[in-house]
Amino acid sequence: MSPLAALERPRPFLDRERRTQLTQRQREVLELLDPMFRDGFADLTMAEIAARAGCSLRTLYALAPSRDELVLMVVDRQLWRIGGDAQRIIAEDMPPLDAIRAYLRAAHVAVGRATDAWSRDLSTVPAVKALVDSHNQYLVDVTRVLLDTAVARGDVADVDTAAIARVLAGLGRSFAAPEVARTLRSSPPQAADEAVDIILRGLAR
Repeated sequence: MSPLAALERPRPFLDRERRTQLTQRQREVLELLDPMFRDGFADLTMAEIAARAGCSLRTLYALAPSRDELVLMVVDRQLWRIGGDAQRIIAEDMPPLDAIRAYLRAAHVAVGRATDAWSRDLSTVPAVKALVDSHNQYLVDVTRVLLDTAVARGDVADVDTAAIARVLAGLGRSFAAPEVARTLRSSPPQAADEAVDIILRGLAR
């Protein structure tokens, strides 16, 4: 069994039972909320959200009882979708350093989609932080397991993999902060990809 399979995954906000209970119309509305919220949502009422999504208030309240819970549902779906895509990139026979590079590059997709309005308004929903933190911790855990494998294979020196994993996995989030992103010569995903490459080249024997 792959050592990655033993890692505890983040707990989804929408569990399997709730996902299966969603109607087709509710799924369609959720898809519409993703691009809508990226332009900012802090000033939107449930009535305005329903109007923009072209659905009734009844449909919206059947989906979630509040705007903040809608935001959590959108963020949860985004994170699981991106995380799933990143996980599928890792092939069984891929060298661990290549796997780290490919995995984090895929995870940095989320960084590229963030807007100032989105980042600002997310900070107004406390539960989002716990949700995002759980996914970031999983990112760290996957990176550490792959680094441990690289050390065991002799691909890198016996470094503190917990520390290096936290640095590597945190680059995308750090560079995406609006006050940091504005100072970069490249986009946050490009800058994060480049920093990961530099660190991994420095580690490789």
